[in-house]
Amino acid sequence: MAFTSLADLRKSRGGFDSLMKEVEKIANPQSESNNKNDDRYWQPEVDKAGNGYAVIRFLAPPKGEELPWVRIWNHGFQGPTGKWYIENSLTTLGKQDPVSELNTELWNSGSEANKEVARKQKRKLTYITNILIVQDTKHPENEGKVFLYKFGKKIFDKIKDVAEPQFEDEKPLNPFDFWEGANFKLKIRNVESYRNYDKSEFDSPSPVSNDDSIIEAIWSKQHSLTAFLEPKNFKSYDDLKKKLTMVLSNGAPPVKPAENVDLDEVQSFTKTTAQANRTPAPTPKKEVDFEDDDESLSYFSKLASDD
Repeated sequence: MAFTSLADLRKSRGGFDSLMKEVEKIANPQSESNNKNDDRYWQPEVDKAGNGYAVIRFLAPPKGEELPWVRIWNHGFQGPTGKWYIENSLTTLGKQDPVSELNTELWNSGSEANKEVARKQKRKLTYITNILIVQDTKHPENEGKVFLYKFGKKIFDKIKDVAEPQFEDEKPLNPFDFWEGANFKLKIRNVESYRNYDKSEFDSPSPVSNDDSIIEAIWSKQHSLTAFLEPKNFKSYDDLKKKLTMVLSNGAPPVKPAENVDLDEVQSFTKTTAQANRTPAPTPKKEVDFEDDDESLSYFSKLASDD
């Protein structure tokens, strides 16, 4: 249900089965603009070594909305022409998308070279939510303010871990609850030139404030999340097809029609010539989370806009 009053939101706390159903949909799944120029967004600042620290609080669903986050699929890759394809995927809206269709054909073509192309063109998932800045040493002027925050699978997994604990002595926690949620200590390290969030963790449960009037004020400042799913944020299928053709105008690898397959559920792997003659278990290929690649994607977006 969409919450329109703080009283209704308070009554809903403690039971978040519907929220966890949405978590499961995302955790087990069947072109975004450059937010660096959007002052609604907050991103942590790191030092020269690539390390950073901040304390944030994930917030409840905005007024009139059901979920405290929105998820968006997108593609970001460079074609043989040297041009970049940086676009939101229509699969976000449950619609057919030309890149996903092409990737399906490439994957089912039987060619390892085609599969590698499909991997490079694989869609990426990002989440957007509202947060309250509790501590930001680099920019203390942000403390106490509400921002949008974009994050990826690693941080979402942290949320899922506390919402569905694995051990009997751990009590489930709804991180988005104003009264019984918890602050999130965002700890960033530079690991192999990528941002790593493994040491980030939730603090002990505590209310955002003991004063409901303050909570009401915070809630009123939150940004709409469903607005990101409005059609204006997505190009039409035909326009995306034209853009894809332009990016791949040197010619995509020939493929055969194939049944639809969700590339995101196919485990990437690599084989040597020797391995191809045996039947060992495939070696998982390391993947870079969208959040870890945020700076690169922003650079790619600039290149795409210059086309």
